Amino acid sequence: MCETLGQTFSERLGYRVMRVVDLDRDMSDVIPTGLTPDSEFLFDRMTQLTLDRTFGASRGGVRPRVLDVASGVGQDSIALAERGADVIGVEPSSRMTGMATLFAADKPGPMPHFVRGWSDRLPFPDGSFDAAFCKGAMDHFDTPERAIEEMARVTRSGGRVVLAIANFESLACRVGRALDDFRQDWLRRAPLRSRRGYDAPSDHFTRYEPDLIREQAEKSLQVEHFEGVSLGWGMPGWSKWTARLPVRIARQAVVGLDRVGRQWPGLSDVIVLSGTPRRSESTSA
Repeated sequence: MCETLGQTFSERLGYRVMRVVDLDRDMSDVIPTGLTPDSEFLFDRMTQLTLDRTFGASRGGVRPRVLDVASGVGQDSIALAERGADVIGVEPSSRMTGMATLFAADKPGPMPHFVRGWSDRLPFPDGSFDAAFCKGAMDHFDTPERAIEEMARVTRSGGRVVLAIANFESLACRVGRALDDFRQDWLRRAPLRSRRGYDAPSDHFTRYEPDLIREQAEKSLQVEHFEGVSLGWGMPGWSKWTARLPVRIARQAVVGLDRVGRQWPGLSDVIVLSGTPRRSESTSA
């Protein structure tokens, strides 16, 4: 809504909106240096499900060709290559592309090829890949619907597009927001945290929730799977509590809540959506 109004206003003035993008970003400011049990489980489970859905698009013994959109430092591309996929990672940041290339150089066997490019203008012909995926980056895109359309375009008919995205209407976000509202409105006290988990960070341009990601995806994809990952991540006190528990008990707790999140994806911490390309004039292959 705000973006649309801003574009309309600028167009009336005869200006074109431009966003400054750091093409040398290396994610050193967001890569966690230490993980609590709930965070470690969330990131591992999100990655596992995303890559499983992506690799499942292979065709009977044929080495699948896969595109990793916003590939970052290449860890997911490398993991899929180690499974036996031919992978290309596309990423606008020169520094992250360089880091990904260095990381892959130390690995045995065929490794991914990394190129610089934008998600809404993928530099590949129609139907070039068996699968395309984007993990944890959709909310950073200026034009996410166009990015999904592009992923569908470069994926063959019957192939698969996989999207993994944080859910800002998760149970944890709802509980955190309710507690902060109570503290501020009734107790006249400050929020529990300086960085509130239910607020999208400043470098996120879309605040995703289940209906929005499904609505955007269904314009270009026939959705096959809509799955939840983890439950409770970011809830006040939850990370500290799991860190104090014995490892086995903490693991049982996060696994049990993940099972609930799978049944109720609208309340889960992350949503993984996958589907096959819809073919139209703009996505013909």
